[in-house]
Amino acid sequence: MDSTTGGADLRLLALTKRFGDFVAVDDLTLTIPSGSFFALLGPSGCGKTTTLRMVAGLEEPTAGTIVIGDQDVTWTKPYKRPVNTVFQSYALFPHLDVFENVAFGLRRRGTKGVDASVEAMLELTELGGLGRRKPAQLSGGQQQRVALARALINEPKVLLLDEPLGALDLKLRRQMQLELKRIQTEVGLTFVHVTHDQEEAMTMADTIAVMNAGRVEQLGSPADLYENPSTTFVANFLGQSNFFDGSITERSGGNAIVSIEGNRVGVLDSRVHSSGSRVHVGVRPEKLRIQFAADAVMGEDTNRLEGTVVSSSFIGVSTEYRVGMPWGQQVSVFAQNTRRDERLVRGAEVVISWAPDHAFALDAAQDVGAGVGGAHAAERPESAGP
Repeated sequence: MDSTTGGADLRLLALTKRFGDFVAVDDLTLTIPSGSFFALLGPSGCGKTTTLRMVAGLEEPTAGTIVIGDQDVTWTKPYKRPVNTVFQSYALFPHLDVFENVAFGLRRRGTKGVDASVEAMLELTELGGLGRRKPAQLSGGQQQRVALARALINEPKVLLLDEPLGALDLKLRRQMQLELKRIQTEVGLTFVHVTHDQEEAMTMADTIAVMNAGRVEQLGSPADLYENPSTTFVANFLGQSNFFDGSITERSGGNAIVSIEGNRVGVLDSRVHSSGSRVHVGVRPEKLRIQFAADAVMGEDTNRLEGTVVSSSFIGVSTEYRVGMPWGQQVSVFAQNTRRDERLVRGAEVVISWAPDHAFALDAAQDVGAGVGGAHAAERPESAGP
């Protein structure tokens, strides 16, 4: 297979799935561009796996339409859809060797002369020379590559990946993330990847849809979602955030001025996601700078707050400081261990600072705990039947 085969746009139009009174997917409209690596990311119960199963034809929608390219496949039988699915469980045939596992789809369709296609696919997935081994003789990563090769050789327009790396250990999972991205770039297919692992989604995907309670909470590139989240759920699900409660007092020159316990801080207008004046100002821990108060230096437009070190934890590449604010709040700061200031000990008076373009402001009506540890995920399993 080469990149000229191409993928196809996948369009979901008002897609809904109910299991009794439970709404697993709620009026979802989404376009996944041809040739993209797209991730559906969210906690267990958010609707991502149910969405994937409806695209694959393994679950019937309650309402809505599924279109691949120019073909409406909403009610098309699974085996007639131009899609293939790679599951976490691999689902390899244990009695067949690697070569025959990969060749299975072509042989079932009656394709003649499959050897060259299979060998090319084994090379693409770095399985060359392993064709005559049985699945049980392979490592977990190699088995995952076999499952991927078996799906890709059928030349689907859309490849669906359902938590494909979940069974691998951390080191192998990170290696396979890069492998999957390389393969997707080479073949040029549309990949739709379901995962609850934010690092996995951000490593591989061009575009991520963060899902919550059956809906897309926010859609964008990994960098956009992380740097400029529009809800507290997204801010917390993708990494860690400090939130300060405040009120917008003025807006001018592309900046919003927010009063936080009497302190004036600036946030770029483009990073304010609230129509009201009461906001949560969010700042990622690694965006904060911590300095010993007596000799702190910073630019004129830099936001600053004063506090006291409560604790510090050395975590290798960085040190995490917990800084207590005068109003009782504690703030987390990650400082790179390039040049550690030994004065930053418990009880030290410090200044924390950040640039206006490193913060974001969200509607104060939102729960600052939303998305933390998947605590707000529905309890019903996504694949549950009616």
